[in-house]
Amino acid sequence: MERIIHYFPSLSTLQVAQFSKLLNLYTIWNNQINVISRKDLDNFYERHVLHSLGIAKVYSFQPGTTVLDVGTGGGFPGIPLAILFPETNFVLVDSIGKKIKVVNEVASALGLTNVQAHHLRAEQVKGTFDFVISRAVTAMPVFVEWVKKKIKKGKASDGFSNGILYLKGGDLTEEFKGLPGKFKEYPLSNYFSEDFFETKKVIHWVS
Repeated sequence: MERIIHYFPSLSTLQVAQFSKLLNLYTIWNNQINVISRKDLDNFYERHVLHSLGIAKVYSFQPGTTVLDVGTGGGFPGIPLAILFPETNFVLVDSIGKKIKVVNEVASALGLTNVQAHHLRAEQVKGTFDFVISRAVTAMPVFVEWVKKKIKKGKASDGFSNGILYLKGGDLTEEFKGLPGKFKEYPLSNYFSEDFFETKKVIHWVS
């Protein structure tokens, strides 16, 4: 938790309390439904919470923005971002129903009213969104094909283009060959000093 407060010093008392509850909630649910590896649970705030919040270092969602989290698993990056941006609306989807059960239980326990979670594949989601977010559920070109029709055209009032914000790691040169649209890489090592983030990035993709 110290790292979260260090990198996000403007958190409200409520947000600090919500972030503080996360480890205990996920430990309880992980004993029933395995959504996080034991190794990652030992490094929970760095590898799950702070990693998810890397998106917030690239862009701060505005009130009323709609965000779709595809392949959310146990709720990442959606749950930490929903805590950080309480006036942004998040829809979290995953093809594995028991993981969505965990998401709903965690969101309820935290009192998050800006989160909806559904047992769906990306192509089954109805409507369009300002942004689609995810944590490396597949190769970027495949992901773009899944979700490009789910993204509203246009820009936020601050000029930042609607699109995908994708958490990804490593050398992406080969993977991005022939990728349609435009994209920009934001190395998370620019924002976080921990070794874990040395090769981690946020990719902002726009059609």
